[in-house]
Amino acid sequence: MFSPTRFVFLAGVFVFLTAVPVQGTEEFANPPRPFPVVMGEQIAANLVDLIFLFDRVASDPPTARTPDYRERVSQASSPFYNDYLEYRQGRIDRAELVRRLPHVAMVGDSLTQHFYISSPISLFWRARTQRRKNWFLDTDPDPASIWSVYERLETFTPLVATEYNGAGALVAPIRASEGMRRRIVRTRNLSGQARQILRNKRFPDLIMIWIGHNNLDWVEGLSPNEREHPEERLQEIATQFRQNYTEALRELIDRAKTENHKVAIVVFGLANLDTFFKARRKAKALHARNPALYPYFESGNRSFESLKPPYQNNMVRLSLMLNGEMRSMIGNLDRQLAHSSNVRVQYSDALAKVNFSRVELINAADAWHPSVEGHKALAAAAFSALGPSLAFLGIEQRPMSRHQVVFKNDRAPVAAVSPR
Repeated sequence: MFSPTRFVFLAGVFVFLTAVPVQGTEEFANPPRPFPVVMGEQIAANLVDLIFLFDRVASDPPTARTPDYRERVSQASSPFYNDYLEYRQGRIDRAELVRRLPHVAMVGDSLTQHFYISSPISLFWRARTQRRKNWFLDTDPDPASIWSVYERLETFTPLVATEYNGAGALVAPIRASEGMRRRIVRTRNLSGQARQILRNKRFPDLIMIWIGHNNLDWVEGLSPNEREHPEERLQEIATQFRQNYTEALRELIDRAKTENHKVAIVVFGLANLDTFFKARRKAKALHARNPALYPYFESGNRSFESLKPPYQNNMVRLSLMLNGEMRSMIGNLDRQLAHSSNVRVQYSDALAKVNFSRVELINAADAWHPSVEGHKALAAAAFSALGPSLAFLGIEQRPMSRHQVVFKNDRAPVAAVSPR
């Protein structure tokens, strides 16, 4: 529960954030700002971090590790058995044993989080502290919960998985300011998330990236005439998007080339907005008949104006343009890496093919973000795309040994939990 002092402070923060207009384009234009403004934002962000220090320690960490990894690597058939013997002989410590497990990282925006629009304080709390409970890193053993990519990978290898994603994250220039709102909720853009990965001594074996949805608000800052004729604006966004995405991706690739292990990077195309808008229209009709349903439906239109009906077709069009840019970008990078033996990049349209037209797949609060059922669909789709990259990494999807069987979401036994 919030203390009275913290509640008053949070109320003040949200009065301020509500009063300040959203400046989503600041990450692209990045205009110079007065020094006092920059310092004021830094102080405010640091103050929030200080007040939430305990909450950050107490909240779910963004990293999950297979709980029984030592038992699994101790089996003679495990590919990590020799590492285990070194550990037992005292030649390496437990931390080094964990470092030798496969490491997987997730870079993304709010569609890769347990996130949705709600009351300001709960939204703020969720954006800062809620990790896991999403299609990448759910760890809940309840069969009704999300069978995440992490849990699916666990069925045949112990691993360490870390999420870097954040609500509101953009594909923006490397040197762009991330803005007051994003700093308050500890959101980093693509380049910022990449820098977090680069700071770690242990570089991931597999990096999954699903980001760019916040770049789709094409109407922001445009005049009425420009909204009627958006072709130039859409192309400008697409061109800048590719440039910014390539800059961040090259930093990861350059580091990967220096590693003594293989690295696979999987870039996912943006969500299928055409089917999403079908579900959102159904939700709108339900909300009109009963305002208690999808109570935060209008919040999307207010904070993301391109969600409004007049602008939806061009938002769908822009998403397809950005997917085309990503596909072409990865094709070029793949050709440049043709002679690299330890780095692989892959574009996947698996998440772009998820059919969101069923209203059950969008959140019951805001009809904008994925519901639990939506996260389940995304987990299945994302995992289905990983086969080529897992094969490149030498991670084989072999059946389980003996009695170890995994059940999730009322499915049949699925795969192995031990040796590869």
